[in-house]
Formats: sequence, structure tokens, C-alpha cells
Amino acid sequence: MKIALIAHDRQKPLIVKLATAYQPILAQHELFATGTTGQKIIDATGLSVKRFKSGPLGGDQQIGALISENKMDLVIFLRDPLTAQPHEPDVNALIRLSDVYEVPLATNIGTAEVLLRGLDQGLMAFREVVHDQDSNPINL
Repeated sequence: MKIALIAHDRQKPLIVKLATAYQPILAQHELFATGTTGQKIIDATGLSVKRFKSGPLGGDQQIGALISENKMDLVIFLRDPLTAQPHEPDVNALIRLSDVYEVPLATNIGTAEVLLRGLDQGLMAFREVVHDQDSNPINL
């Protein structure tokens, strides 16, 4: 599965702890992240992470584009709900796209942990169905 890891500045230490704790699970999947978040995860865990631009510089939109093409299966976006973000419209667009394309999205550590444990237990099979539909489109 393809997993996006994103965190606002005040949440970066938390996403690094999450990636460290769930490194064995994450290592089995293709990881993507916005710039600084990805580098911090790489430095702390040694995991292979494809890095996009920083969120405010378009990284959130790059991940959103993958979501819109059904090329992202899970998003962990640890947001800082108490700090205004200059790229808030991009953040909202990414969340909206996750809903539109039915991509599981965690915006806090509790939900992230549930999703990663579910992934480890094989409870994300519905994403395989989505990919099967993409490779076998119905022609009307």
C-alpha cells in the first residue's frame, strides 16, 4: 500500500515517534511524505520515503494529486489544530480529496495508530478493490 505521512511543525516529533514505533509495519509499504517530515522520518528510522515539497510549497497538493488518481491508499496527516496555517486551503483540499476518493485519513495519533494496526491485520482490503476497479474500468 502507498502511505502518505504529513505533519505540521509542532506535530513532527510525534510523527517521528509514530514512524519509529510502527517501523516494522511501515517498512512493508511504499511511503511518501512532505519534505521536512519525510527527512525527519528517514533520519530517525532509515525507512525509504519518497519526499515531496514542503506542505506550504505545494507538497500537500502533490499528495492530493496522487489521491485524486487513486494512487494513495492511506494518509496520516498529524495536523496542528491550534495554529493557523498559511496553506490552510491546501490542507482542506487534501482532506476533502481523501473523503471524495475514500482514502483512509488520520489527523491525530490515535486514529493513525488504529489505521496502522488495521493495516497490519489486513483490514484494508477494500483499497485492493479500488485498484482492481481502476485496472478494469466499466465502459458505459
